[in-house]
Amino acid sequence: MAMMGGSTRAPLATAAWPSGEFGGMGLEGAVRLGYRRELEAIPDPGERTRAFEARVAELHEHGKAVNAAAALEIDAVIDPAESREWILTALDAHEDTGPREGRGFVDTW
Repeated sequence: MAMMGGSTRAPLATAAWPSGEFGGMGLEGAVRLGYRRELEAIPDPGERTRAFEARVAELHEHGKAVNAAAALEIDAVIDPAESREWILTALDAHEDTGPREGRGFVDTW
């Protein structure tokens, strides 16, 4: 979300490669925070690791770029080889209307 100016609706266009992942934060960190008590309640370290990995796998499946595109959260999932052409096409189609009110510039790189 930070790389999209705080909203999937804020940027000129949004696209991801097939390997893209979407979530409110890093998926592993989200599991560590969101399921901390559940994981701590598992006494066996091996079982705890398996439970952690299962939760991460669920978030990976849910957060795939194709799922975000299917839910209309992003515009497209593109072949990485087409990135340059896709970006140039989006920029060419954009009319510069000046700065957007309420949105500061965020350097995502």
